[in-house]
Amino acid sequence: MKIQFSDIAAPRPTRQTLTDSYAALNAQLDAGDRRGAIAAWDRLRREHETWTALVHLRFDQDTADETAKADRDFADALAPEATEMEVALKRRLLADPDRADLEAIIGAHALRLWDFDIAAFDPAIKADLEEESRLGADYTALLASARIEIGGETVNLSGLGPYAESPDRSVRHEAEQKRWAFFEANGPELDRIYDSLVRLRHGMARKLGYATYTPLGYRRLRRVDYGPDDVRRYREEVLRRVVPLVDRLLQARRAENGWDRLRFWDEAFVDPAGNPAPAGDHDYLVEQAKTMFDRCHPSLGAFYRSMVDGGFMDLRNRPSKAGGGFCTSFPTQGMPFIFANFNGTHHDIGVFTHEMGHAFQNWQSRDLHCVDYLWPTMESAEIHSMSLEFLTYPMMGLMVGDAAAERFRRMHLIGALAFLPYGVCVDHFQHEVYENPEASPAERHAMWRRLEKLYMPWTDYGDLGYPEKGGRWQAKHHIYASPFYYIDYTLAQCCAMQFWVRARRDPAGAMADYVALCARGGQAPFQDLVQSAGLVSPFADGVLASVVREAEAYLAL
Repeated sequence: MKIQFSDIAAPRPTRQTLTDSYAALNAQLDAGDRRGAIAAWDRLRREHETWTALVHLRFDQDTADETAKADRDFADALAPEATEMEVALKRRLLADPDRADLEAIIGAHALRLWDFDIAAFDPAIKADLEEESRLGADYTALLASARIEIGGETVNLSGLGPYAESPDRSVRHEAEQKRWAFFEANGPELDRIYDSLVRLRHGMARKLGYATYTPLGYRRLRRVDYGPDDVRRYREEVLRRVVPLVDRLLQARRAENGWDRLRFWDEAFVDPAGNPAPAGDHDYLVEQAKTMFDRCHPSLGAFYRSMVDGGFMDLRNRPSKAGGGFCTSFPTQGMPFIFANFNGTHHDIGVFTHEMGHAFQNWQSRDLHCVDYLWPTMESAEIHSMSLEFLTYPMMGLMVGDAAAERFRRMHLIGALAFLPYGVCVDHFQHEVYENPEASPAERHAMWRRLEKLYMPWTDYGDLGYPEKGGRWQAKHHIYASPFYYIDYTLAQCCAMQFWVRARRDPAGAMADYVALCARGGQAPFQDLVQSAGLVSPFADGVLASVVREAEAYLAL
């Protein structure tokens, strides 16, 4: 029987129903039925996660819907209560002297994850967690409220995409002027939200015994096999190996187009003939992708068809819809859901293949015995998404037309390289922010601009006053909602490019290794999963340099 998204439902929990459920679990443990209690707990967590995913998805689909907003507020208020009960049970299980038996039931990696979960929570921060979620929702709704007049139409921030990549330089300039006018007009509120989040998170860290939020942030992301020093060294590698290459690429673009100077509004215009765009609209891409994913791998093709037939995608841009793209899942059904905002540019293909990578991994992992393993930690999860962007290269003619396929591949690879300096700049900025929680909003803007000049020295904002003063970071959702997450994309990009290198020589072998990695889900920490796929950790000496050399050869630099 095929699963339909419209049929998915989950009972609305309350504090009382959760209290009763956890009381029953503890009673089972008291009676000596550890395996039965753990199995029942796993079912409870899958049910709760399904309900939470539905509530947050409906809010993101229409941030102006008052019912959806009220449901999200209720879920955000309940989340700390659920976390408290979950952590208490983890603490009880980990306190049992027979850890070997627990490992046999759950797996050693899950126990390491639980240790981090315990270190990242205390009932004293419950109210703070609720407030953190509320502030994140405020940011999402604020950006979704944008209504911008351009080209005779009214668009949201996602809808600016085609104008920001127009072959007409004046149109690109106008698009960026209007984008940053929105951010400048809302700058005080954006500063207020972020200042509140920073101080709130620092306060949580202090309550849990940490000097700053940084170690707490790493624990919340369940980073069991690397820390800030590893990330710092990786940022330095990007600065040394990638920044000079991107600078060369951008200067070559300036010369090729005959510009006297490369301005910020030129950076998104990669191809002098015009960035290759999808060869058709939403319905065309959805249909063409059936053939694309069939050709990638039979399992991927069959899964994609189940997503389409079941209504597990929302890809059209519309007013009041949250920006960006993501993949969520409903673990009681084993089905993921893809959310995006198509705007007629090449980004539609990028976000489509990216989120399909997440979705396929979750589908491949759906039958793993432990809910903690359905998703890996985020840097590992981004390998699946970013690698699929590269592994679909041979089929790009289906999406942009055969004549534009090679131009698309070249543009995507250049974009992947150019992303790395920006991604590490976002991470470095957050480390400085949380090491200096008392900094004023103006000081944070100055921090960003200083780091931006280090990692992206080519950036010239011209007359765009707001980003010139250090406001560009406020457009990045992850900085507000998911502190320290963003470096995960750059670590995964290093791994994804290794898959690309392998696929150029052995496409079938690379795809087989990719499918096998997806099936492992989150059963191991990041560097173990990387090694299991025959990849090299981004933290290893020389690995970034090797993929950069391959890219240089491909781009004939």
